Amino acid sequence: MVSVVWRSIPTVLTVEELLDKAFSKAKKAGDAVADKDRIYRTRKQMIRMTGSAGDSLSATLLDWVKRWPSIDQMSEFDVAMVEAAVGCDDYRQSLGACQWAAGKCVDIGQQNAKKIRRMVNIPPMHEARREAYGRISSIMGRIEKNLDFLRDARDILRTLPMIDSSEPCLVVAGAPNVGKSALIASMSSGKPEIAAYPFTTKQLHVGHFVNRRLKYQLVDTPGLLDRPMEERNQIEMQAIAALEHVGDLCLYLMDTTETSGTSIEAQTNLLNEVAGLLPQTPLIVIDGKGDLIEEIDSEEWAAVCEMEAALSQDPDGPIPEIRNPVTGHLVISATAPAGIERLRLEIVERIGQMQQTDPLSLPDYWHVQDDSV
Repeated sequence: MVSVVWRSIPTVLTVEELLDKAFSKAKKAGDAVADKDRIYRTRKQMIRMTGSAGDSLSATLLDWVKRWPSIDQMSEFDVAMVEAAVGCDDYRQSLGACQWAAGKCVDIGQQNAKKIRRMVNIPPMHEARREAYGRISSIMGRIEKNLDFLRDARDILRTLPMIDSSEPCLVVAGAPNVGKSALIASMSSGKPEIAAYPFTTKQLHVGHFVNRRLKYQLVDTPGLLDRPMEERNQIEMQAIAALEHVGDLCLYLMDTTETSGTSIEAQTNLLNEVAGLLPQTPLIVIDGKGDLIEEIDSEEWAAVCEMEAALSQDPDGPIPEIRNPVTGHLVISATAPAGIERLRLEIVERIGQMQQTDPLSLPDYWHVQDDSV
């Protein structure tokens, strides 16, 4: 299921803007009526004006309902994002209110037309048209709060990322300031905000890298604090939505130096919580800020950094690897950089193992003759 393209959802006008637009269009429709008989002309004008106003409002409202994504047709990830960002119930109710008002506006126009057709005097015709306008305005007033909600929701939803469910998705998790945004920036085309204060990533950001024509998506999550689910704020709930619904692989970034402000114990508790949330998702634990880890030999670290830098000139060169002698985890540094290419290789290998083999595909290097046979 393809993710929703939130940036394509239409702008929602205010009630005043909608009524001004509809009544202006109705006036033009009335002015276009031509009939030598004044009574017939007025009757046709009033019928056409109320009908045009109702039809115009109905068309606009129904167009919004059609173009705004339906909750029932969204992926689990998008549903969770809507729930975290604006609330699914309010979302459904507001679109339902638009659909209700669209039908009512058309009904008023049709009822008014029947009423005016029976009239023989001009003043009651104008009065009937004003009454219809009043009823239409009242209907629109009843959904004003719903339109306000949709207008605010649009501003929020347009900032949400688009995740392609047909491509591998990697969720980067960890406590605040452990270096998640820097990791995403160093591995992919994503450019999340990077700063030294908690919750620097204001929303989910998606970066990606390509390996052998396959795009690997990386989702940068806000820092997940070590506390119960019900105490999490909206930003953290967006991260939970990503973890639960789109992660093919989870990268958990640890800061064993504790310079991020979160203790190793708290980070370990959070790791256990993430593992509980993702019982079916493979988890790779990485130690970040390798240049600050005292247990790593300085000469070995310098050699890894040198080899990593050489890969920019020789992509086929050896990929260095260094692990924390205390935890055994792969060590990286987004600022050095070091360990990034080894992590990228491990991701590609793990995803490759998870993907089902196409029985019609050929193995790599099938065309190369094996002289050992």
